[in-house]
Parts: sequence; C-alpha cells; structure tokens
Amino acid sequence: MKNLITIVIAVAFSGIASVANAQQAAANLDELLEIVRQGKVNETEEYRQREAEFRNAQDRQAALLAEAQAEQRAEERRSDTLEAQFATNDDRLAELQQEFTNELGALKEVLGVLQLVSGDTRSSLEQSLTSTQFEGRDEFITTLIQKTSSGTQLPSIEEIERLWFEVQREMTEQGRVVTYNRAVKLPDGSEEVKPVTRVGVFNIVSDGKYLKYEEGLVAELDRQPEARFVESTSALQNATQGTMAPFGIDPSRGSILALLIQQPSLQERVAQGGTIGYLILVVGAIGMLFVLERAVYLTVVNGKVKAQIKSDVVSENNPLGRVLAVYDDNRNADVETLELKIDEAILKEMPALERFLTLIKLIAAIAPLMGLLGTVTGMINTFQSMTLFGTGDPKLMAGGISQALVTTVLGIVVALPTLFLHSIVNGMSQRVVHTIEEQSAGIIAVHAEQHKGA
Repeated sequence: MKNLITIVIAVAFSGIASVANAQQAAANLDELLEIVRQGKVNETEEYRQREAEFRNAQDRQAALLAEAQAEQRAEERRSDTLEAQFATNDDRLAELQQEFTNELGALKEVLGVLQLVSGDTRSSLEQSLTSTQFEGRDEFITTLIQKTSSGTQLPSIEEIERLWFEVQREMTEQGRVVTYNRAVKLPDGSEEVKPVTRVGVFNIVSDGKYLKYEEGLVAELDRQPEARFVESTSALQNATQGTMAPFGIDPSRGSILALLIQQPSLQERVAQGGTIGYLILVVGAIGMLFVLERAVYLTVVNGKVKAQIKSDVVSENNPLGRVLAVYDDNRNADVETLELKIDEAILKEMPALERFLTLIKLIAAIAPLMGLLGTVTGMINTFQSMTLFGTGDPKLMAGGISQALVTTVLGIVVALPTLFLHSIVNGMSQRVVHTIEEQSAGIIAVHAEQHKGA
C-alpha cells in the first residue's frame, strides 16, 4: 500500500512538471497539443511499468508473510516439545532427589553434627584472640557450613579433618603465651605493625598496654587500667623464654578489664566532689601544714628541754631554761612568791606550746560536716535530675548518688588522719608542759626546804 501511494504521487508530480516544460517549449497551440498528446502516451507507458513493479513487490510481501507464519508455527511446535521435556526433567529430578535422600540415610545425622560443630566453632573463633594470629579460618568454616546446610554437597575428608584441626588448635593455643607481629590500630586512628603478646585466649598486649580485638581489628584500649596492671604487661613482654613473670590476666576475656577501665581514677573521684570537695582538700592541706609545723617545733623544744635537764647551766633558748631563769632571779623570795613567779613563767610558755592545736582539732571536726554538706547538695541535684528526666534510667540516679557521697568520703579521709595527728602533737605538747611543771615543782620543793631549814 505504501508503494502504491508513492507511485501515484510521483506520477502526479511528473505530469505537472511535463505540462510546465511543454508550455515553455511550445511556440503555438498546435505544437502544444502535440506535446500534450505525446506526453500522455509516455505517461501511460510509465504507469503500466510502475503498476507491474507494484504487483511484483506485493507478491514478494505475501511470500515473506507466508514464510514468517511458517516459522512461527515451527517455533510453537518446538516450544511444546521443550515444555514437555522440561516437565519430564522436573519429574526425573524429583526422582533423583528422592533417591539421593534414600541413599544418604544415616549420613544426615553425621552432617547435622558437623553443621552444629561448625557453627559453634565459627562463633567461638570470631571472638577468639587466636584469630589475631591465625587468619582466614572464618572463610573456610563458612564454606563448610554452607555445604552441610544445603544438603546437595558433601564435605570432603580433608575439610572434615581441617575442622578437627582448627578445634584442636584452639584448645592448644588457650594455654600458650606467644609473641608475633600484628597491625595495631592506635588511638589517633593510624595503624602500625608491632610485636604483640597473646596470653592464651584471655588478653593481648603490646608496648606495655592492653589491646582489644573487635570485628577483626586489634586496637589499643582508649583507656588503660591502673598502673599496677599496666606494669605487669611490660614485665610479661620483657620476660625471656621459660621464665615466670607476674601478669594481670582477665579470665572473663575482657569483661573484668572493661569494668576496670570504667572505674574512675583518684583524680576523677576528687573531681566528682565538685567545689566542696576541693574546699575539703584545701582545709585538710592547711591542717597538715599546722600538724607538720607543730611536730617540728615540739620535737626541737622537747630536745632542748631534755638537754636543759642534763645541763647545770641555765639556757633561755627553751621553755624550761626560761622558767629556771625566773627561779635564779627570785632565789631570795619566799615560797609563795616564788611559786607565783614560776606559775606566771609557765603560763607564758603555754601559748607557744599549744599554738594551732585547737585549730587542728577544729579542722578534724568540720571536715566531715563539709562532706555532709556536699552530699546533701549532690542529693538535691540528683533529685532535680530525676524530676526532669524521670527514674527510667537507674544509672542516672546511681551516678548522682555516687558523686554526692564522694564529698562525705573526702571529709572522712581528711578528718581521720587530722584527728590522729592532733592526738600525737597534743601529746608532744603535754609532755613538754608536764616536764616543765615537774621541774618547777621540784624547784619549789627544794626552795621550801631551804627556807624551812633556815
């Protein structure tokens, strides 16, 4: 149809072109008539030729259509054949699967046990520190699990023997301490290959620091435990083969170490006490300075007093010497006057001997009260937080109470040694005073006997 339309349009355009050309070439009407007649004869011949070509093209299109329809029928017959073959193969596959299941028989139980052991082993090895030394085991066990779970593939003897080997090696490595090179992730995010020491499946250390193993990476702990544990890691790494070394081992494979890391240090504990906690420490430091000053002063005075007792020469560089000097100045006075003069001299020495003792005792008394004040303030803040955020998180309340009690601890820590040291320096002061009074009483008694004999 398209070819026919094309031919008609072409004929029309050619006729128009012929008439136009004839009009240009004709000199008169007769010549024009002859030209038109001759053009009509030529066009009729062209029309016949084009019609013949159109019919030939139409016959070819019909042949192509018949060929395509024949090919379609052949493909439909082939599709029916393939569908029948697919159904036959599907039935045959079901028969073979049933035969495979029947032939498998008791081997299913073995595969089930193998699958269970493989799963447990993979779970154990994923978190085991031995994986930091022996890599590539997870892929093998995962492949083995896939084979045993699919039911279509049987593991080979070599694979079963390797699984047994990995289980046995894991048991053996639990009792070994080995050192090897391993990439370690540092706190700044970089990685460095360095020697690491693995203690069984419990701990792994390097450069005197504890390491952790998570998701296939070995990294330094963000925070190390207290110094006595860190020192044991250096002792372990510096130990030679066959020697014994102390080491802080974590039998829980990381749980206890995580708790130790979360435990606040002494500085952090003090910081939890806040402003009142620091004030308690300042007051305690002042009390310690007073105690130190009293201890040094009274020790020196006591030594001078003992030296004065042993000496016959009166020296006024000590309290007893100054009291004896008063006696020397009043040898001719009566007993009552001498007694009053000596009592006066003793009273003059008392302030220097008992200086700061009352203040030290006061510090020992107010330190627990300051701690109690900090605790009450902390509890108020805790209850305010509970009012705002509720009681759904026990850690919030426990943490607030813990911080509140820090000030009480600080107050008691300051009060106990201060009170104990106050008793010591007060005893030193009383011994000096007792020595002076004893010597003074002896002087008065001798003076009274001399006046009585006179």
